[in-house]
Amino acid sequence: MEDNQARAFLDAAHEGVLAVDERGRVTLFNSAAARLTGIPAESVLGRYVLDVIPNTRLHIVLETGEAELDQIQYTGATTILTNRVPVRNERGEVVGAMATFRDISEIKRLGSEVAALKETRTLLEAIVNATQDAISVVDEKGMGILINPAYTRLTGLTEREVLHRPATIDIAEGESVHLQVLRTRQPMKHVPMKVGPGRREVLVDCAPIIVDGVLKGSVGVVHDVSELRSLTEQLDKAKQLIRHLDTRYTFEDIVAVSAVMRELLEQAKRAAATPATVLLSGESGTGKELFAHAIHHSSDRAQGPFICVNCGAIPDTLQESQLFGYVEGAFTGARRRGQKGYFLEAQGGTIFLDEIAESNTAVQTKLLRVLQEKEIVPVGASRPIAVDVRVITATNVDLVSAVEKRLFRSDLFYRLHVLPIHIPPLRERREDIPPLLSSLLGKLNREYSRHVEGITPEAMALFCAYDWPGNVRELENILGRALINMQPGEKMVCPRHLPVLTPICTKTGAEEERMNRPGDAIAGLAEAHNAWEKALLQHTIDLVKGNRTQAARLLKISVRQLYNKLKRHGLG
Repeated sequence: MEDNQARAFLDAAHEGVLAVDERGRVTLFNSAAARLTGIPAESVLGRYVLDVIPNTRLHIVLETGEAELDQIQYTGATTILTNRVPVRNERGEVVGAMATFRDISEIKRLGSEVAALKETRTLLEAIVNATQDAISVVDEKGMGILINPAYTRLTGLTEREVLHRPATIDIAEGESVHLQVLRTRQPMKHVPMKVGPGRREVLVDCAPIIVDGVLKGSVGVVHDVSELRSLTEQLDKAKQLIRHLDTRYTFEDIVAVSAVMRELLEQAKRAAATPATVLLSGESGTGKELFAHAIHHSSDRAQGPFICVNCGAIPDTLQESQLFGYVEGAFTGARRRGQKGYFLEAQGGTIFLDEIAESNTAVQTKLLRVLQEKEIVPVGASRPIAVDVRVITATNVDLVSAVEKRLFRSDLFYRLHVLPIHIPPLRERREDIPPLLSSLLGKLNREYSRHVEGITPEAMALFCAYDWPGNVRELENILGRALINMQPGEKMVCPRHLPVLTPICTKTGAEEERMNRPGDAIAGLAEAHNAWEKALLQHTIDLVKGNRTQAARLLKISVRQLYNKLKRHGLG
């Protein structure tokens, strides 16, 4: 009777109890033990403990006679905390061992959640305190509960003056945005007011804090208007004078299908491997800046800065000081500590001087010194400063003619003309028009959120027949207008989507000279027609993924005619 009562007490216990005799055979295994281990008691009792519970250590406790307290043990999906103790007789001899254990999986999970919550709170506090924006938080009653160091710096108010005080405590002029948001439950943006003892002029953004539909307070971000004005002025000035860019383009971004462009690409890659000065020439919109990016990106200076300066955008009187910098007191209105200049900003990297023909005489003289002596002299300085800068220049005018007219220094021209790369206009490389359109279509699809699949052969013929005086820039503009003209659901650019493309006969000097020779006008027209036909055939074959029957149907010619034309153009 007593044994049954004792077993009933053990089975009622929440903790598992496991006992073994001196031979390690299980003599006691209560209901909680069976539940926690997932092993029925009848399959355990009388068996050697290590055979039924592989990760037990009761057999070790039998051997050593040492207790093992507060030990973590894993039994399948359950984590238990166990105490293992030896059982001794009246003579102190070990006659068995017993383990009591309980499930701590839930405790462990809750502990992990508490630790995660503490870590998240610490992280959020660190983020709020580290941000440069002034932040103020109030509770649902409009009492301050949190401010960050940036708020203290901006308003001049301390935590002691703000926390647990009404939201109006920091306002010098205006109505509390916090109270308005708490009243309306709607966010507010760019609200002007003055705050703190110094009456700082600020703009405030504020939003309600709503948790599970319950209003818990509001959070405000305070912006210093004077700093915003200063940043706006600096940004406007930077946009006018310089673009300090990471190189966004590589040689893989340059479309080069025509033989002339493939040769130029190889030439540019060879130039990138050297420190030599590169002169990029070509009409506006041909991609000179793209080549400059790619050359820098592929050079050993790729990790250095890439400074892009448009000489034509800098006023003539400021070119020298902006490019080479100046020292304090160099001229009226100069900054107290002077200015570095773009060449020093490009130290260890590349400077790209676009529209170099627009540089004035003083700049040309100093640029010549940079190329010869690798040093600059800031305006007002008496000592030169060594510079390590790779120079890439670009122009859309004829520098030879400018030299002849004494508008550009001849010695500087020969220094810049070390590695000249002339990028031809689109009308001289019409084979590149279809792949360029394909690349631009992908870009414009992303920008305009469209899903246009391609261009019909008829529209492609119009693209290929036009002379493109604005080159790639104009090509992108016209394609963008076509996408805008398309109706929702239309997948192909058709002639009706295009503006009227009136052929413009823009010829280079060499072309004009050739056209003036007897018989060359017809040869020039035939050459242009062949280039257009080849580009159209290639685009159509690509469009139908090589299905020549479908290509012939689109081109409205027989399959035999198509095969003949492909063979004649080397596309068969």
